[in-house]
Amino acid sequence: MSDIKLFRIGQGGVYELSGTTDTIEKSVQTLFETNLEPLLGVRFLASEFTTSNGARIDTLGLDENGCPVILEYKRSVNENVINQGLFYLDWLMDHRKDFQWLVLEKLGKKEAEAVDWSAPRLICIAGDFNRYDDHAVKQIQRNIELIRYRRFGDELLMLDLVAVTAVKAAPVDAKPSGTAEPGGASGRYKTIGTVIEELDPGMRDRYEALRAYLLALGDDVQETTLRFYVAFKRIKNFACVEFRPTTGRINVFVKVDPASITLEPGFTRDVSNVGHFGTGDLEITLSRPEDLDRALPLIKRSYEDS
Repeated sequence: MSDIKLFRIGQGGVYELSGTTDTIEKSVQTLFETNLEPLLGVRFLASEFTTSNGARIDTLGLDENGCPVILEYKRSVNENVINQGLFYLDWLMDHRKDFQWLVLEKLGKKEAEAVDWSAPRLICIAGDFNRYDDHAVKQIQRNIELIRYRRFGDELLMLDLVAVTAVKAAPVDAKPSGTAEPGGASGRYKTIGTVIEELDPGMRDRYEALRAYLLALGDDVQETTLRFYVAFKRIKNFACVEFRPTTGRINVFVKVDPASITLEPGFTRDVSNVGHFGTGDLEITLSRPEDLDRALPLIKRSYEDS
């Protein structure tokens, strides 16, 4: 569907590096499973997972938002990997306990109890996709991503987010035990969708200005509304947004090293050792409309590095 070219600049001129894809699916699968977290922000759980109906899911993982992830690798141009992945995704939603037992075994009790079923994902990986794959993804109301890969020599790997469909978080059956609602009163439980709907006009305007900037950073930006925050990502998160309506604050968590900037009390804070929803070690607090202008360079930096 797309053709990305990579060139090496030398003293004698510019030379194109030839991109290749592996024809043997297992080698691709092994490469991704061995490096799943740095490549996609997904923690590896299982390979060739056998379901109760005898099917085999290529790779199972848990993303940085705590959502289940199914990865399927396209063996040939004609293979309908999207439909296959959707079949597995439906099975997973009907067998949540099986997945949570797997998370418990691999990552521990805390992670198993915190699995977020509001936005499960299907990631399809291939050397290339066709126009029909792209069209199909756009018609399906599920969280699906098509990622094209290409190797340039022995040391370079390119990932290209070809197509994506992101839907709003689905309702969940119950709240996590012992979890207080961000932005809500003590003992009160609200989802992030409810919190946004109840924002006062001033906070709503600030959030819409922030959201517009985040989405305008690039065509590859995805917005995912989870239970307790809104995540903005490319292949991995670069900004997570929470709300504190009682104090009029919007908190943005970005992936910028706090040690690389001068922290400003009341505006930026190092949360690398502070528990919080979302991802990112730097917290930016937007209390006034003018705070957004100050925050833009940090948000853009997180986007460019993600």
